Amino acid sequence: MKRQQRTLSRKYESQKKLPNNRKGEATRRNIQKQKLKVQKLHHKLDCIRTDYINKVISELVKTKPDWITLENLNIRGMMKNRHLSKAIAQQKFFEFRTKITAKCKEYGMELRIADRFYPSSKICHRCGCIKSDLKLSDRVYVCSECGYTADRDFNASLNLRDCRTYQIE
Repeated sequence: MKRQQRTLSRKYESQKKLPNNRKGEATRRNIQKQKLKVQKLHHKLDCIRTDYINKVISELVKTKPDWITLENLNIRGMMKNRHLSKAIAQQKFFEFRTKITAKCKEYGMELRIADRFYPSSKICHRCGCIKSDLKLSDRVYVCSECGYTADRDFNASLNLRDCRTYQIE
């Protein structure tokens, strides 16, 4: 992707350097061909991401759990972070949620949506102690009360599984 976009950019830059009377049809055609290559690559990557979402949802639903719990995230707020916005947009969170909602309805499963402000990452799964000073850079959760140590995301998933405040969708 980088290589193709860089090539397209170079073609535009080289056309700018030419005098107005030398900007010909061949240069524009080459730019159009390169644009098409970049568009096809974008489409291919989009299809790969969509396919992955479909496979994950299918695998989740085929295990036939009683319920599935999702976290209600503030995506609009996350998109304001200019360093993360592109990566977040590419993850297609909304598409994931709509597709999993449809699958859960189709299979008669309960889809639980945990509250946006539920501190799933900050609660100790073992003792229930809330660690208020947890930073995003802390990837391993260590409880100061009971000494429980686990991966931050694994601890959050256990807390979401045991969550008692949720909406059913």
